[in-house]
Amino acid sequence: MGGERKGEPTHVLFVEDDDVIREATQLALERDGFVVTAMPDGLKGLEAFRSDRPDIALLDVMVPGLDGVSLCRRIRDESTVPVIMLSARADSIDVVLGLEAGADDYVTKPFDGAVLVARIRAVLRRFGHAGGAAAASGAAEEGLAPDHGSLRFGDLEIDTDGMEVRKGGEPVGLTPTEMRLLLEFSSAPGSVLSRDKLLERVWDYGWGGDTRVVDVHVQRLRTKIGQDRIETVRGFGYKLKA
Repeated sequence: MGGERKGEPTHVLFVEDDDVIREATQLALERDGFVVTAMPDGLKGLEAFRSDRPDIALLDVMVPGLDGVSLCRRIRDESTVPVIMLSARADSIDVVLGLEAGADDYVTKPFDGAVLVARIRAVLRRFGHAGGAAAASGAAEEGLAPDHGSLRFGDLEIDTDGMEVRKGGEPVGLTPTEMRLLLEFSSAPGSVLSRDKLLERVWDYGWGGDTRVVDVHVQRLRTKIGQDRIETVRGFGYKLKA
């Protein structure tokens, strides 16, 4: 089944205040083998996250109690579990706010159930059921890490065995998406990587997705490893300074 991993079903936390959407989506996900905890507001969603420790969170932006963006921030303060935001408008500032809060991807409403399942599967393929080293280790197995051992770029050190990053000798906490993005850059230092290529390699998009996802994650990565470490090449993409 699509929601299974090593014999255990994937646990999805789904926070959505619309009763019809919440119930229909829950049924669709359960038909695909996922275990779903569905909550109508952000505060109950946060309680469920802390008690159930789901494998992935689907958060509607506009939910009462604690909005989806704020809930995403709270989750990200405690965990690197993958988060997908649900937004009613593709051009909404809420999309960017959600990504800046730490979300890994977003899906625009109304959405087809099969599309949502496909996006969840794509995230789980990238990250596994957890974050951190386990997820990044999966990235290395897929060939994103160029070599085993340690890579150094100025004061930035990447341990591709332990999947740890240090800057100036101090540990840098990266989400699985940020780690995969850094591994992609470090596999071709000095080479320009287009946004479309990064969407394909990091987000597993086989089609043209929203490049804002890339831009926001690059900016988040820059704040952690140094603003000048990743250079913008206007009209083409980004490159890691060797």
